[in-house]
Amino acid sequence: MGKRVLLVEDDPNLGMILQEYLQLKGGYNVTLCVDGEQALETFQKFNHYDVCILDVMMPKKDGFTLGKEIRELNDRVPIIFATAKSMLEDKIQGFNIGGDDYITKPFRIEELLLRINALLKRSNLQSEEEKLPEQYKVGSMLFDPVTQEIHNGYQALKLSAKESELLHLLCKHKNDVLSREQALVSIWGSDNYFNARSMDVYISKLRKLLKSDDSIEIINVHGRGYKLIY
Repeated sequence: MGKRVLLVEDDPNLGMILQEYLQLKGGYNVTLCVDGEQALETFQKFNHYDVCILDVMMPKKDGFTLGKEIRELNDRVPIIFATAKSMLEDKIQGFNIGGDDYITKPFRIEELLLRINALLKRSNLQSEEEKLPEQYKVGSMLFDPVTQEIHNGYQALKLSAKESELLHLLCKHKNDVLSREQALVSIWGSDNYFNARSMDVYISKLRKLLKSDDSIEIINVHGRGYKLIY
């Protein structure tokens, strides 16, 4: 049985196209709802979805309100906002509500499918990690986000709060791209220019902290973000 997707889209043509594509190409079991109220009722009745894709500008209940109410019912299900609202303030609102990704219309369906796949992959990895102690083996080092320390075999290096938060996010996305937008909004609260420059400085600091192990790299992924590999 494929993963279950709750798709909320008030444009009937776009909704049907997305539903058919995700079912045929992604192998997902997609439930399509045409407004926010119908979607909330469906979610409350069948609270077993693996991912929710929410339009924002919809009749009866907008997608942000719907996302907030879904998050109150379930704090783990990944939420993707798929909307024509492209302002930075809208994206910040979406992430602050608890959204995990944000894609603006018009978009390619292929990209939406890739984002769903990546989100579910991270969600599955996170579930596995949550079964383990809250520590990460980074190359030959051990990172403890609770104590904000990196142990390199010889000594424990103390990280600042932001260094630890950033490395924690990178570890959660190990070998995958951590988007600049997600990191900035999650840690700094906004992805404005000045915060972006600040994050670049913290990335440089982390590279210096990790440089004693040549197998560890934080790679710039042009136009997207950073990838921690080791």
